[in-house]
Amino acid sequence: MDPVPALEEPLKKVLGPATAKVMAEHLGLHTVGDLLHHYPRRYEERGQLTHLADLPMDEHVTVVAQVADARLHTFASAKAPRGKGQRLEVTITDGSGRLQLVFFGAGVHKPHKELLPGTRALFAGKVSVFNRRLQLAHPAYELLRGDGDGAEETVESWAGALIPIYPATAKLESWKIGKALQTVLPSAREAVDPLPESLREGRGLVPLPEALLKIHRPQTKADIEDARARLKWDEAFVLQVALARRRHADAQLPAVARRPGPDGLLAAFDDRLPFTLTEGQQKVSAEIFADLATEHPMHRLLQGEVGSGKTMVALRAMLAVVDAGGQAAMLAPTEVLAQQHHRSVTEMMGELAEGGMLDGAENATKVVLLTGSMGAAARRHALLDLATGEAGIVIGTHALIEDKVQFHDLGLVVVDEQHRFGVEQRDALRGKGKQPPHLLVMTATPIPRTVAMTVFGDLETSVLDQLPAGRSPIASHVVPAADKPHFLARAWERVREEVAGGHQAYVVCPRIGDEEDDPKKAGRKKPASPEDEAEKRPPLAVLDVADQLAKGPLHGLRVEVLHGRMPPDDKDAVMRRFAAGETDVLVATTVIEVGVNVPNATAMVIMDADRFGVSQLHQLRGRVGRGSAPGLCLLVTEMPEASAARQRLNAVASTLDGFELSRIDLEQRREGDVLGQAQSGTRSSLRVLAVIDDEEIIAEARREATAVVAADPELERLPALRTALDALLDEEREQYLEKG
Repeated sequence: MDPVPALEEPLKKVLGPATAKVMAEHLGLHTVGDLLHHYPRRYEERGQLTHLADLPMDEHVTVVAQVADARLHTFASAKAPRGKGQRLEVTITDGSGRLQLVFFGAGVHKPHKELLPGTRALFAGKVSVFNRRLQLAHPAYELLRGDGDGAEETVESWAGALIPIYPATAKLESWKIGKALQTVLPSAREAVDPLPESLREGRGLVPLPEALLKIHRPQTKADIEDARARLKWDEAFVLQVALARRRHADAQLPAVARRPGPDGLLAAFDDRLPFTLTEGQQKVSAEIFADLATEHPMHRLLQGEVGSGKTMVALRAMLAVVDAGGQAAMLAPTEVLAQQHHRSVTEMMGELAEGGMLDGAENATKVVLLTGSMGAAARRHALLDLATGEAGIVIGTHALIEDKVQFHDLGLVVVDEQHRFGVEQRDALRGKGKQPPHLLVMTATPIPRTVAMTVFGDLETSVLDQLPAGRSPIASHVVPAADKPHFLARAWERVREEVAGGHQAYVVCPRIGDEEDDPKKAGRKKPASPEDEAEKRPPLAVLDVADQLAKGPLHGLRVEVLHGRMPPDDKDAVMRRFAAGETDVLVATTVIEVGVNVPNATAMVIMDADRFGVSQLHQLRGRVGRGSAPGLCLLVTEMPEASAARQRLNAVASTLDGFELSRIDLEQRREGDVLGQAQSGTRSSLRVLAVIDDEEIIAEARREATAVVAADPELERLPALRTALDALLDEEREQYLEKG
């Protein structure tokens, strides 16, 4: 009997170099253990026919079906002028629909002999349309009812009654992956179980080796259920242990407790506020102040809808720290946003932000701005103010992280829009304190509870879900420019009406459009289907659209452009003119997505809205309706009515609830993207766990993991769990957990 390959054995040794190369390049599988954790996407029953009627366009599919008929056509062509060209058309059926297979040229002979009416087989290929009918051209196939050559036995040997259908690629069909698994499956017996025995038995979960055998070779549907229940727990638990260990390690760090004085800077600020804080703002502020008063660092995620007043909460936290003798730094993702924050903070604080000046209040501090594009003199001045402690608050971009920046006593770091910053940047700024500073992370992208527990599992979460008084509702509508061009004409009329009423408007485009812009690189998505012409052209560009609007439908209005490649001073000047009401329409890229606050702007037209993600559209829309007049957001698209892109836009138009939208967004994306894996280039560590559907498992796993880590932080009594942790979260992936 051959020795069983170890789980860390390279696939090259077990399957041969050719197969191993395809598995590594296309599926990210390198070892026997990786392959054992490549689970079937679904299962086909040999006796049951699958749904040909529901096949998705342009996707690589595997189906079980029966040959209804097969016809060989002979035709003349350039290569075969005497009528010797051959085309085999095979119609397969499954009871729900029919599908045509076509084979040409030399590829005709084998299927012509094997695919006889009545033959049942597995077929794999890419679904396309020809003459308005779905077809698979040159599909790979595997016979399920042998014709005496032993095909039936080979398939039986790896499939049983339930045929696993694996996530596959054009280079490696599902059944070839199944056969490779047949080779490595005996190694499943060597799998070390990461779950503590008491937990596994308490929840009635099968051991890991049994789960692996059952997921790949189920005899019954109950086997699949047992296996999936167990493997979901593995993923949820190991992930939550990693996060619990990070929380535990952070809780051991020392920090300076920061308590504001009774009549210091914070009290003076609160006294001058012209409005009352919402109940939500008061509650969240209390949570933050309680954290700041402890002697280990706060790690808190503040999530709130666009316009829910997060900046006000963050500013009060910064003032509390300054009151207690420390400094606070706010990190913004773009210069435009850093300048915007600096402007709104100094306006809100008034003379309290004029520390060291003649007309500053007696307990005032200095608020400095630090960005990469500042002049040398201004920069030197800002750095000096930080080093001496003269400046209590600094607002800046990642320029704050540079080595030259020294703080007198950094007590709090506020990170705006967490998803724009990597863990390395966050840690670099935290490293600038004499002791680890407190950390407040803000996001306006609402995150479902389960995702917060998974992606931001090392942070405590506060949610602001009320909008401050005086905010107006935003009406959103989809404008189908291709189907109904007069709707687009009406959109520009609506913009003119808003301007005539004394208001302003944004027009957002996906691309800048200057000569450096290469449409190939401009976020082009793969066309969703052959007919989707709208997807094939380059996305609309700011410079082109601004020009067309100024000469056409918005002629006579004051139109300006704003985009990321403009010099910082120009960007700031454009924003200032727009904020002062000197510009009617601002045509911009997503540079306005976060934090830009112009209450007089009431309308937004988003061109090629289908090129943006759901949460990005929600963010953009939050820029209007910030004053007392109602907001209007028009989502312009050329995508056809039935397309997935249109359904996404309809969802955005139908609700202003960001949590509902983030749920829709998540359901439409691959689960793996949730963990920021797309950025890290490693495979998603979630294979069977569905972040939305498995909320209960994730919540329970978090509770169990917290208890396990509290009792045994180094997992000395659970060596198998440590091993699983190392495998799931190699150092790189552990960092990406925080990238959100």
